[in-house]
This record gives sequence, structure tokens and C-alpha cells, in this order.
Amino acid sequence: MLKLFNHYVPSSTVLQVLFDAMLLFFAVIAVFVLQSKVDGAVLATVVPSAFAFAGTMMILNGALGLYRVSFGGGVRETLMRVAMSIALSIPVAYGIFQVLPWGEFAHEAMELNVVALLGFVVVARGFAVRRVGAGVLVKRIMVIGTGADAVAVEHALTHSPSRGLQVVGFFPSGPGEEVRVDPKRIIHVEGSLLATANHLRVNEIIVALKERRGGVIPLRELLDCKMAGIKVLDLSSFFERVRGQVRIDSLRASWLIYGEGFRQGWSRTLVKRIFDIVASLILLILAAPVMVLAALLIVIEDGAPVFYRQERVGLGGRLFKVTKFRSMRRDAERDGKPRWASANDDRVTRIGRFIRKVRIDELPQLFNVLKGDMSLVGPRPERPFFVDQLTRDIPFYAVRHCVKPGVTGWAQVRYQYGSSVDDAINKLQYDLYYVKNHTLFLDTVVLFETVRVVLTGDGAH
Repeated sequence: MLKLFNHYVPSSTVLQVLFDAMLLFFAVIAVFVLQSKVDGAVLATVVPSAFAFAGTMMILNGALGLYRVSFGGGVRETLMRVAMSIALSIPVAYGIFQVLPWGEFAHEAMELNVVALLGFVVVARGFAVRRVGAGVLVKRIMVIGTGADAVAVEHALTHSPSRGLQVVGFFPSGPGEEVRVDPKRIIHVEGSLLATANHLRVNEIIVALKERRGGVIPLRELLDCKMAGIKVLDLSSFFERVRGQVRIDSLRASWLIYGEGFRQGWSRTLVKRIFDIVASLILLILAAPVMVLAALLIVIEDGAPVFYRQERVGLGGRLFKVTKFRSMRRDAERDGKPRWASANDDRVTRIGRFIRKVRIDELPQLFNVLKGDMSLVGPRPERPFFVDQLTRDIPFYAVRHCVKPGVTGWAQVRYQYGSSVDDAINKLQYDLYYVKNHTLFLDTVVLFETVRVVLTGDGAH
């Protein structure tokens, strides 16, 4: 995993994007060199425009999820993802041809060859990314512990989008520790932890133990391993890196206080605010026709009002009124009792079900962004009734209120629509990751992921 601007990105994904971008870049250059009389002046024009073309295509296909590993996905899912990428990439490519300064020396055959190369790259990558192989460089990992946490670590590594992670075994912390892992994979200790790690050629050690429950953390031996160049991670840091979440069950207040991240400051707030204003204005202009159509369909099916305003909890616990397109019947809560939204909710209208699936109902929140109550990216704003309940039941829940709530967010694109306390706990783990690591780069990643969610309907209720 690579850490870019406080956000962990699978190194294999970065290499795939760079490889495909360079392949497309050199392919475009080759097409012009082989099919046209090229001199220095022409190359001076083609090279930067080919670079811009390759970069734009990689950004677009990355946003569409082409480089996202889908565990358990079949051939049909892969075909749909590839088809969607091709269907959107080719029109965009032709649009770029009209903008880039190729018109003086590029003929239609050249453009067709470039599009064919683009299609080949998309298809090849779409099917190649299904294979979660060991990769060229395998990182060998030893897990300290044999209990439930060790099982969770192995499951997270098995389902990690980062390639080349191999668990070599589980190192027991003591004779009284519970055993939940496969006994055949327990390492039989014949020497020190460092000697065992060196014998197994271990690159990284994950400590899957909690000091307050069974098992004793061998701090001195772990320090020896770290001094020998072996990376050592605790549970909180491991899940943050591999899953993009801060796990509640392995979290301590001291880790929040003394650890990196959770930084707030006027410069970060200013940059985020400028980004919010510019991006929301652009989105409102682009989405205006869709919003008008959605408003008409809502009126036709269920009458007025088109919007609904509801009290939510924002930055620092301050209350504000959120504005959304009305997707439920007008008498959805006629008894006055707040209810979780759920899958197949019988209160949702037919138009409401559709605009929820493609997230059109969220668009009026852009006005909340312009007003300053919300940000474009941040934790989902919840109703005061649920916030009071969740704050009592879930440790550290209030931490999510130290940043503005968002129209979209890391939790929204990584986890399904929440409809219970358990869902709220899972989403909070992603919210805490965002609060800890939020940057303009992570906001951009979330917006790209949102494009994928909108186009595929993932996680919508």
C-alpha cells in the first residue's frame, strides 16, 4: 500500500494506472509516427496532447471502477463494467479529439486507431483486474495471535485490493490464548520472535491482540523486530491501511489523541470551502435539467411539495435544515416517530425509488453546501433523534461531528445505506478514517467513487 496525501492506495492499482497511461501515451505517438509525416513541430504538439488524452482516459476509467478489484464478481459483472467503460470512454475520446490540436494533421483513420487502442486497454485491464494473484513482489506477513482478531486480520488480507500479501502463519502469544485460526497454520516457536521472523523471511508483523483480553503482547521482542527493519502494525493501524476504516473494537482514546491525523486548521478549512463552492456551482449548473425533470415527476406522481426539509446535526453538533427531493409519501411519518430508512421501504414512491437509486434526491443538498451548512464530501448528516441514540450506544460517535457533513462521503461509497445501529457502527469506522485523513485528494477520490456508485446503483436503498 502506498500512502498518498494521508490516504492509502494499493500499490498495484497505482502501477496499473501508470502502465496503462504510458501504454496509451506511446500508442498514440506511434500511430502518428507510422501514419503521418512527423517533424519536430508536429511532435511538440502531439506529445503534450497525447499525455493529456492518456491522463484523461485513465481518470475517467478509474472513476468508473475499472481498476477496482471486485471480490466474488463473475464474468457478467466484469463484462458490464468493461461495457460501461467503453460506452463512456469512446464518446469522451472523440470529444477530446475535437479539443486537442490534432486537426491539422490527424485524419479519421488515426482517430479510429487511437479509439481501437483505447478499447483494447479497457478490455484487457477490465479482465486482468479480476485476477487477484500474488504478484511479482510478495509481502510475507506474520500475525501475532491466534484468536478472533487474528481471523479478522486474515480475512481482511484475503479481501484486500492490494496484491502480493501472504500470511505465512500465526505466532501464539502464550499458552492460554484462544485458538480460532487453523491449527495447522500456527507457527511452532523454537526461538525468539525475531529469529522466527528471519527464518520465515517475514516483511511485516501484524499484532492481532488486545492488551485487555487474552494474550500478552511481546513488546520487547516486537521492538527487536522493528529495529531489524521488519514493519510492525497494531490492529488500528492495520485496518486503517488495508480497509480504509478505523475499527471501533480495536480503538483506544490514546490512539486518537497521540496518533497522526485528526488535524484541523484554517488553511485546510479555507481550501475545502473554496473547493466546495466552485464544485457545487458547477454541479448545480450541470444538474439543472435533471433536477427540473425530477421535480416535475414528483409532482405528477404524488403532488407537492417537491422538496422536504428536515433537521439534521452538523459541524460541532449544530442543528440545520437539510434540503432534499421528496422520495417518500407525504404521510411517511404520520405517527411522528422517526424510523430508519431501509431496503424496499414501503414509504418510498416509485419516482422516489428511482431518484434514490441514482442519488438524484441528494442534489438539492448542493444548496446547503453553498450556504455553508454542509460540505461536498463528509460524513452523512443524521437526525438529532438518531444522533442521541447512537452517541449513547457507540463509542467515539461524536468525533464525526468535528467536520462538516457531506452530500457524499467515504462511508457512503464504501458501505451500503445504513438502516440499523450495526450499520451505523460500520459506517462510523469509515467516517473516523475520513475525519482522520481528510484532504483534497481524498475528497477527489470520494467524488470519483461516487460516480461509480451512481452509475452502478451500489448501496442504494
